[in-house]
Amino acid sequence: MFTSTIALLRPFILFSLLFTFILFVSRLGLALWKIDRFIDFESVITLLFNGMRIDLSALGYLLILPGILHPWLMLSKFQAIWLKLLPVVFFLIFMSVLFFELATPAFIIEYGFRPNRLFIEYLPYPNEVIKMLINGHLATLVIVFSLLITTALFSWKFIHALVNTKNKKPNKPVFVGSSAISFLVLFLMFFLCARGTLGHRPINPAFVYFSTDPLINSLTLNSIYSVAHALKQFGNEKNASKLYGKMATDKIIKVVRQETGLATDSFQNKEKPSMALRLPTYQGKPKNLVIILEESLGAQFVSSLGGLPLTPQIDKLNNEGWAFKKLYATGTRSVRGIEAVITGFTPTPARSVVKLDKSQRGFFTIASLLKDNNYTTQFIYGGESHFDNMKSFFLGNGFTDIIDFNDIKNPNFVASWGASDGDLFNQANSEITKLHEADKPFFTLIFSSSNHDPFEIPEGIVTPMEYTPEQLTQYDSKELMRHKAIQYADYALGEFIDKAKKQPYWKDTVFLVVADHDARTGGKSLVPIQSFHIPAVILNSGHPSISDERVVSQIDLAPTLLSLMGVTNHSPMLGRDLNNTNISGRAMMQYADNFAYMKDNEVTILQPQKKPLNFFYDFKEKKLTPKIINPKLSEIALAHVLWGSLAYEKEWYSSKSN
Repeated sequence: MFTSTIALLRPFILFSLLFTFILFVSRLGLALWKIDRFIDFESVITLLFNGMRIDLSALGYLLILPGILHPWLMLSKFQAIWLKLLPVVFFLIFMSVLFFELATPAFIIEYGFRPNRLFIEYLPYPNEVIKMLINGHLATLVIVFSLLITTALFSWKFIHALVNTKNKKPNKPVFVGSSAISFLVLFLMFFLCARGTLGHRPINPAFVYFSTDPLINSLTLNSIYSVAHALKQFGNEKNASKLYGKMATDKIIKVVRQETGLATDSFQNKEKPSMALRLPTYQGKPKNLVIILEESLGAQFVSSLGGLPLTPQIDKLNNEGWAFKKLYATGTRSVRGIEAVITGFTPTPARSVVKLDKSQRGFFTIASLLKDNNYTTQFIYGGESHFDNMKSFFLGNGFTDIIDFNDIKNPNFVASWGASDGDLFNQANSEITKLHEADKPFFTLIFSSSNHDPFEIPEGIVTPMEYTPEQLTQYDSKELMRHKAIQYADYALGEFIDKAKKQPYWKDTVFLVVADHDARTGGKSLVPIQSFHIPAVILNSGHPSISDERVVSQIDLAPTLLSLMGVTNHSPMLGRDLNNTNISGRAMMQYADNFAYMKDNEVTILQPQKKPLNFFYDFKEKKLTPKIINPKLSEIALAHVLWGSLAYEKEWYSSKSN
């Protein structure tokens, strides 16, 4: 019976050893690659130990079903079929794990994490993703798939050897006993592995995170577990309290109302707690609005914000308009930027509302508000507007007109993501001129794309900046391509603004130029604040040129613009009207599962299933310094991170004020 039991257990024991060995080697390799991120050798040991717990959990989840079926199928008439199927199961699991691990270095370079929910969110757009990969990451594709094919040939033979197809069944009583014992062993082994703990709750990422560096915490996972965990969170994304803790609903409402800077009597809608009356500072004929959302443009590339001298046109506009020197994006994706700028919605650990089901109709946007005020509302994009669900969200929430790649006449340059910014802005000028000639107020949102990987731009337009020898060693070829794309995007923007200033529509139109997010977010901090710093400037604000040093969030822009336009409104936005100079600054940032709330130079960071942490932020050094906990700021942070999930779930963020 002992020999028979071992024979039944053998394939699963050997495959489990192979599975954990591969993941151990991968994690060790990634740790050695990023060894400068570790403070000491003990941290590396902790990483490997905690990582092993996650690997065993992944193993348990993947093998528990075939494990408990195996002993009984070996006892049944389906033994021959099962012995052919089991190697296939092992092979598919092994190749899936290997694929995600091989894809991890490139993902870390781009996003600063192992593959996570971003990996999943790109899957519905194969056309755009394939173009981007082929044109910008061909070498990575070749390496990954070459290794996969090579390994597949070897692993198929090796895995077949793990399953001994020549085993004969002993006499039936002995084999029944062996099957029963094997069943119990495999069930207990994989069940305990999957749970990862004997505690009340099964293991999850919070159990193994130990560092204040988000990349190191990410490395404690393996990539297939990371993606699976992200996929699971899609079903729980309505409830942030599962991640950060609970607060009474009345308390949440009270706190977020107070932080808007609005008078208490502005809130008079009991069914929509954040719906408030907002009166504009400008009292004349309502103005038009044009918002230019610049792709992936962080402050690190803008010299007037302390960055590289890549954007002379934005630097010039900062001197001419109302420039925000400390404005922070709410997230790291374009849809998060759209969410903040167009809806004023607070960031959450869930997907952006641009993609969520219940926000596809009747969700508040400034487009829906302005449409109700007899404005024509328009979205102009050089690519395909269906990407990231933009078209569906916009058409369902106030935009009456969508102009995308198929509508741009005779573009001079077409890249992977569509028409160049030069072509985009030429089309935009034509469309805005038509709207102005119709003698009807309008709102136009223009979204650029030239500064997007793989950074394809027309030749001969811009001259690369001159680099010092030290800078040339600091930036790789891809980063130099990014810099050139930023220069081109800035050039195209400047050409458009110069042309617009000469058009009849200019004097009656408020313009906002703002980035959606920074190009690449990363660093050793739980939330790398410096990577959320972006440029924004309002032109034709009615004010003389201003250099606003307050901390500002993307969600503050919509209320401020409506005020400058002269539009009285009822809206559910929590952003502040920055025309009120007595309001102090604050910003909020979502970085994967971590949430930061910054008030002036003080920051509270919330992590899943962990206590809040408080820091001082040095704007000059761009560093967070730990400080003693500030209960009041932590309470404000928790209220805001919970608000978004609550408002979405209860449909408080409606475009209707009644």
